[in-house]
Amino acid sequence: MKVRPLVAFAVPMLFLCTPLLASATTSFEISGWLPYWRAASSTADAIAHINELTEVDPFVYSVQNDGTISDLGPMDQSPWTDLVAAARAAHVRVIPTVMWSNASAEEAILSNTTKRVALEVAIVSLVKANNWDGIDIDFEGKPADLKDDFSTFLKGLYQRMGNKFVTCDIEARTPLEELYYGTTVPDSAGEYANDYVQINKYCDRVHLMTYDQQNADMLLNAQAASSSQLYAPVADPQWVSNVVQLAVQTINPSKISIGVPTYGYEYDVTAYANNQYTYDIMWTFNPGYATQIEQQYNVQPIRNAADELYLTYTPNATSTMPVSSNINNALIAAAAASQYATTYNSHLDFRLLDWPDGTSVKDKADLAKDLGLRGIAIFKIDGGEDPSMWTAIAGLAKPLSTTPSASSAPMPTQNTTVTSSASLTRNLDVGSTGADVKTLQQILNSDPATQIASSGPGSPGQETTMFGSLTKLAVEKFQLKYGITTASNPAYGYVGPATRAKLNSILAGM
Repeated sequence: MKVRPLVAFAVPMLFLCTPLLASATTSFEISGWLPYWRAASSTADAIAHINELTEVDPFVYSVQNDGTISDLGPMDQSPWTDLVAAARAAHVRVIPTVMWSNASAEEAILSNTTKRVALEVAIVSLVKANNWDGIDIDFEGKPADLKDDFSTFLKGLYQRMGNKFVTCDIEARTPLEELYYGTTVPDSAGEYANDYVQINKYCDRVHLMTYDQQNADMLLNAQAASSSQLYAPVADPQWVSNVVQLAVQTINPSKISIGVPTYGYEYDVTAYANNQYTYDIMWTFNPGYATQIEQQYNVQPIRNAADELYLTYTPNATSTMPVSSNINNALIAAAAASQYATTYNSHLDFRLLDWPDGTSVKDKADLAKDLGLRGIAIFKIDGGEDPSMWTAIAGLAKPLSTTPSASSAPMPTQNTTVTSSASLTRNLDVGSTGADVKTLQQILNSDPATQIASSGPGSPGQETTMFGSLTKLAVEKFQLKYGITTASNPAYGYVGPATRAKLNSILAGM
């Protein structure tokens, strides 16, 4: 996470922390990351809602180029001391983040045994001197060849920390077939600085940085483009699900929290003929900025397929471009630009705002539950998030303990019994969510020939409510097996009336 000063409504693209207990219970935890550069509003926001949290994660510590640790709070002064007191009183864990993003310094320190051990000792001393409940390691930008040295560092830190939490913030890995969809996968693909096997061993909690999606999933981008949709989410639940399904092949889901963003992006979008778009990121913003745009340009946001809000506008618009009167207000600028580009075989620019609200955060919490994870890590809590978030997540956090339990938990047992909806009554496609999607997955998993996955989310006993790419592949197998359609048909992988009829006939006999 690169640290940048907050200007106006812009927020840096940093991560939040959420430690989760690695036990076989079903407790759900919510943590929040608090930026040091908004100390007053961050701490006030967290204190006001402390009972909705399991943990607070002050983002205050930074490793310097010489391996020493800088306290950017400082944590021994108000308002941070006020936050700590409130957290202690509410039995909420306090686990500060230590951040590092200088690749050359990381390599110089972590590859040197003496300096690496000194850093381990310094972090442990910091935690124990302040009686923090643990530490959150957010070392980003590491080169791939530092993988073994970083793993050695985690092992040493884990051994020295005793009964304190070691939390690791790690990259969101998109399955390679989706990351490079439509292109050739490079030979270097799959080389990472974080060793998931070792992270599973030496991290009590793992925070997946599932935000800033952008072009991380080219398959989802292509699907949106093929249907002429505007598509620039901060974090599409389908992408998050894809990331999780890959991660849980190596990391125990009872350790994993998904990072949940509370900020949005503004894009300068160019529309070309026939609803084709290119996106240029301008900046990040807090939802209050979107409210200003709504009022200034008299537009209302709508919810998109990624469970986020969005709207379009043309800055200082005095355009006389023809726009159909039945177009939703939120899409007037996009529709006008596209119509102009198509009519004149040219191109035209407009602005797109995309951001999550309280509903988006709640949807991510529900997704984390469906995927059998320990919780969510809200990125960020600083008073700038959509206020409805707190109502949306009220009562979800169920804390367990201030010390980590065993470092690995038993995986869920498999069960193919259908426990969701009684029948399938609507058409389903990629992006669909709900109990009927879980029923669909359970029917598909009842036959080895159409099974969604052999392990992890989507596998027998771990069905989810999210229709993703793996579900689509299983539907295609189902359609081919029963002669419903073929790969050349647009309905291939889509649960329409004919496919539903066959699925329901199987369901009736289960």
